[in-house]
Amino acid sequence: LTGALSALLLTSGLVMWFHHNSYPLLILGLLANTLTMFQWWRDVVREGTYQGHHTPIVQKGLRYGMILFIVSEVFFFAGFFWAFYHSSLAPTHDLGGCWPPTGITPLNPLEVPLLNTSVLLASGVSSTWAHHSL
Repeated sequence: LTGALSALLLTSGLVMWFHHNSYPLLILGLLANTLTMFQWWRDVVREGTYQGHHTPIVQKGLRYGMILFIVSEVFFFAGFFWAFYHSSLAPTHDLGGCWPPTGITPLNPLEVPLLNTSVLLASGVSSTWAHHSL
């Protein structure tokens, strides 16, 4: 009940903030949402850690929830890549029929993007190495 109410307050507060530059409902929604999350996770930690109430069905539900979250993230990034490749391989008239659009200078992929990719891969390797060393 508090989760639904906090979601209502948060979305209504966002609408009020976007259209009328009014903050009180947004702050109330954020506060209610934070309070709901705090109480929810406090109960989950208490039940699982101290009371041992996570039955196999609850554990399976938590596992499926994490799997669904990861799948949703994969589809989220797939949508971004789909939009990029759709815009670059079939540019519309809005973009002037060319890619990159006129007036935009693209980055050299062997400079900053390569550095960002190497930092990301290095952090992933070090995290995996640390995880397996535990």
